[in-house]
Amino acid sequence: MNADSPSPLPRLGAATLLRALFKHPRRLNGVPTPRTTYILDRIDPHQLRRYRQALGFRDDGIPLTYYYLLAQRAHVATMLDDAFPFRLPGTVHTENALRALAEPLRDVPLVLATTVTIRPPAENGAVVAELDTVARQQDTVIFTCRSTYLVVRGQRRQGRARQDAKALPVLTGWRIPRSMGRAYARISGDWNPIHLWTWSARLMGMKRPIIHGMHTLARACAELEQACGRRILALEGRFRAPVPLGSELVLGADLAAGSFAVGGGGRVVAEGSFRTV
Repeated sequence: MNADSPSPLPRLGAATLLRALFKHPRRLNGVPTPRTTYILDRIDPHQLRRYRQALGFRDDGIPLTYYYLLAQRAHVATMLDDAFPFRLPGTVHTENALRALAEPLRDVPLVLATTVTIRPPAENGAVVAELDTVARQQDTVIFTCRSTYLVVRGQRRQGRARQDAKALPVLTGWRIPRSMGRAYARISGDWNPIHLWTWSARLMGMKRPIIHGMHTLARACAELEQACGRRILALEGRFRAPVPLGSELVLGADLAAGSFAVGGGGRVVAEGSFRTV
């Protein structure tokens, strides 16, 4: 992708899903991983409003986690590039880090530049890919997003003990409606079958449909902002376990230390750190 004349930022949808399903992997043979640049004419105010309402953000600003919806479009387009050597089906989003650095002008285009780093295989054979996106308006960096994806699964190892979300002061809890996977997909454009219905999740090897990891992170972000009384400008999250639709979740946090954990079903499903204004 030519950085001097970036292409329009592709939308997510059925065509994207079909491309992902039929993409063939290739060998890692020293070919450089893709570096892409896309342009978004403007932030969609309708999508932004629906996002705030669905996730519980109270003010009229742009929530930090909303930027992931834009970065995700760039990430998927980048991973569909022939230079990316892995298939998207089976890829697992394991970590995400977002930073807001400046307030964007609503009607000025955003340019999203993405680079890919493929880490050497771990001892168990697992391979992860990091996609780093920097979004700019002219010479101003608006936000950055780093998503880490498990692209090759390694051999299973004995799980280590994890912190219970209840070990942190409990802020609140919520239940995920069984329809939330489809509701969030309508907002985000992420129609991965594992989030939609039981039958579609089973086609992808899941027993039950699960909620999008970034839905959990965004809901936690909204609740943390309410508890702090300030906007969150940086958030790092690690996804520890899938969350079936219909689950009850609890959010624990140490507001002074800037740490949080989301628990469900007796285990931590997501945890991380945050920084406010």
